[in-house]
Amino acid sequence: MAEKDSTTPRYDPSIYDTPFSKLPKPKRVWIGEPGSALEGIGRLSLLTPEIVSSAATSEIKTGRRVGLGWDMTKLEYSQFGRQKCGHKIIPLNGPGGSGYGACFDDVYHMNPQQSSQWDGFRHYSQPQNTSDPSTSQDRVFYGGTTKDEIMDTSNHRIGLQHWAPEGIAGRGILIDYAHWCTQQSPPIQYTNFSLHNIPYKTLITILADQNITPQRGDILFIRMGLIPEWDSFTDSQKQEYASQSTPEHAGVEPSLDLLEWLWDSGISAVAGDAISWEVYPTQGELSCHEYLLGGWGMPIGEIFDLEALSRTCRELNRYSFFLTSMPLNMPGGVSSPPNAMAIF
Repeated sequence: MAEKDSTTPRYDPSIYDTPFSKLPKPKRVWIGEPGSALEGIGRLSLLTPEIVSSAATSEIKTGRRVGLGWDMTKLEYSQFGRQKCGHKIIPLNGPGGSGYGACFDDVYHMNPQQSSQWDGFRHYSQPQNTSDPSTSQDRVFYGGTTKDEIMDTSNHRIGLQHWAPEGIAGRGILIDYAHWCTQQSPPIQYTNFSLHNIPYKTLITILADQNITPQRGDILFIRMGLIPEWDSFTDSQKQEYASQSTPEHAGVEPSLDLLEWLWDSGISAVAGDAISWEVYPTQGELSCHEYLLGGWGMPIGEIFDLEALSRTCRELNRYSFFLTSMPLNMPGGVSSPPNAMAIF
């Protein structure tokens, strides 16, 4: 049974028409009744059939397709005790038996957070009292879901099974920050393993340079160039990163201006190639994860492989595309490989 938070109003998707500045509690906008499918999809409810159909019509012109998932064995040295993906091939008939080697299965042992993944709503919480600092130990997940509900294996509230029936599909837009930096004079240099952050105003500047105007339901991607940088590391450099007690991840700078823009633009989900999407550790009291996952029910995608997407966007001189993503149909799932593709 879903626990109800009696102090927080429940909304329907019409709340998304309310400007950020008019929201009663901008950090907490929960839609749907506790335990409902509407609660389970959160801001993905912006992806109506009309929005998706319009995006497919306007974006699919050439039929070119680009996968957005990184090699599942990477990050082969990860942080926070996350194990790398294990893959075992198993013959259906043992050695010496009739038909040995004629047929195989395989077994995966994985933590989706280690490579390309969507953060689901069970991944990150916010303080029970939204005015409390992020260090508060009294916390709730989207919809008021509690840690006890998440740890209860019979309770699947706000799990990935709510995303799976329709998946994530709509217009994707790319902010190619990594490429933009190379075009500046002098070029902006940074490492993805630092506190380098992207201010809101820079994101808006790049959108204008790329001639992109956000539309309701858009899925926003930001490329920082993580993939080639990681692949350039030696094995010892990768191990050094994984052994750090507090790693540093470059990403978006959290700000109220950014959050207001995401809300008022009608963005349904955000993603990128950065490890934490936003800069980590957070350099202030504001956390995008607390707002987007815990407060709005907005998926956050991390460690996507955006290299081929970047090349295709530059070749075609267009930074919008049709995005399809089918998360795992796992009852109570916390996160999922994206199984994502951009179609031009």
